[in-house]
Amino acid sequence: MNWNNKNVLITGISGFVGSYLAEELLKNDSNVFGLIKRRADGTKAKNLVDHGIDNDLKLLEGDLTDITSLANALDESQPDYIFHLAAQSFVPRSFKNPMETQMINSIGTANLLDAIRIKNYDPKIVFAGSSEEYGLVISSPTQYQQAQTQYGTIFPEPEKIPEVPIKETNPLRPMSPYAVSKVYGDYLMRNYYHSYGLNTVVSRAFNHEGAGRGSMFVTSVITNQVMKLKFEETDKITIGNVNAFRDWSHVKDIIKGYMVLAENGKSGEVYNQGSMRTNSILSYILLSLEHAGWNINKIETFNGEKSITDPTENDNDKIYGIKFDKTKVDKMMLEGNLEYSIEDKGILLDTEKGTVSVEFNPDRFRPAEVPILLSNTEKIQKIGAKTDYKLDDIIKDQLNYYIKEGNRV
Repeated sequence: MNWNNKNVLITGISGFVGSYLAEELLKNDSNVFGLIKRRADGTKAKNLVDHGIDNDLKLLEGDLTDITSLANALDESQPDYIFHLAAQSFVPRSFKNPMETQMINSIGTANLLDAIRIKNYDPKIVFAGSSEEYGLVISSPTQYQQAQTQYGTIFPEPEKIPEVPIKETNPLRPMSPYAVSKVYGDYLMRNYYHSYGLNTVVSRAFNHEGAGRGSMFVTSVITNQVMKLKFEETDKITIGNVNAFRDWSHVKDIIKGYMVLAENGKSGEVYNQGSMRTNSILSYILLSLEHAGWNINKIETFNGEKSITDPTENDNDKIYGIKFDKTKVDKMMLEGNLEYSIEDKGILLDTEKGTVSVEFNPDRFRPAEVPILLSNTEKIQKIGAKTDYKLDDIIKDQLNYYIKEGNRV
C-alpha cells in the first residue's frame, strides 16, 4: 500500500509505541497527526524528541475523556486512518487506581468512536487491544488445579488443556482492571462496526519491547538494573515474580503489524500480534546479564537449593506443538520441574565476574498474575505480517538505551 500523503491520526503518539509508529509512517511520507495532552511545563515529549520527529508532526491538543477535543482533532486531521494507542497501560497502576484506567481506556475509547460516528467520518481504525485480555490461560492440568484452588472458579471453563498457543478464539479471562478495560474497547470497536458500520479492526498484541520502553515495565526494570550493575550504580537486581512467561516481540515488528492491519485487516475482525515464542522473566534477567558481559555458570536460591548449571543453554525442542528458542530454565519451568516462590527470597548467580544477587521484592508481585502468554499469529501472517527480530535483539536494544546515563532512572 502507498502511505504517501495519507492523513493518519495517532492517539497516544507520545508514548513508547506511538513514537515508533509515527516515525515509520513519516518514512512512508504520511501526514501524521498526534493527539497529545497539553504539557504544563511546555516541554516536548521525550519519545518524540528521541526519535527525532518532534518537528515533523502535527500535534493536536486533546483528551480522550473530552469528546469535544476529539471532534476538533478529527476536523483538523481529516484522517484516512486512525491508530488508537492511547491508554493507561501499566497493569500494576490499574490495580491501584482502577477508575482512572476505566475512564481513560473504556470511556475514552467510547468517546473516540462516538465522535467518529457523530461527525460521519470513515477512517480505518486500528485498536490496540492486548494479550492481557486472555488473562488466565491454562497451560497444564497442574496449573488448572492450582488456579482452581487460588481463584475458586474459572470462567469460562477450559474446553481443552493446554490452551496455548493462544488463538483469537481463546476464552477471555482478564486478570486486571487494565485487561478488563481492553476487553471493553475490543468489544466496543466490533460493536461500532456491526451497529454503525465504522471501519474498525482489533489488534491483540502480546508484549512488545525495545529502546525507550517505559521505565516501570518489567523488561525495562531488568535492563535498567543490569546496566546500573555494569556501571556500579547498584549491587544487585531486585524483581518480583520470575516464573511468569511472556511472548515478547520487538516494538518494530508490532508497529509494522499495525500498518498491515490498516492495509489488509478485515473490519470487525480480531488479530493476534506476537512472536510465537514464550520466555520467563528469569530468562530475561539471565540473558540481559550475559549480553552485558556476565557469563553465568550456575544459579541457585539464597538457601542453596534449586541449583542449575548452564541455565541459559539454548533449547529449541517443540513444546505446545511449536518450536521456539528458549533457555534450559524456561524448559524446566514449562515442564513443571522448576518454580520459584517468595519464600526462596532470591537467586544467586555464579558468574565469571563473581556472584550476582537477584532479590525477590514482595511489593513487585501482582494481586493476580497471568502465568503464561504464547501467541498463535497464523491469522495475521496470512495477510502479510511477519517477525523479523529475535529476543536477543530486543534485549540488546534495551541495554544500549541504558548505556546513556540520562536514560538510567
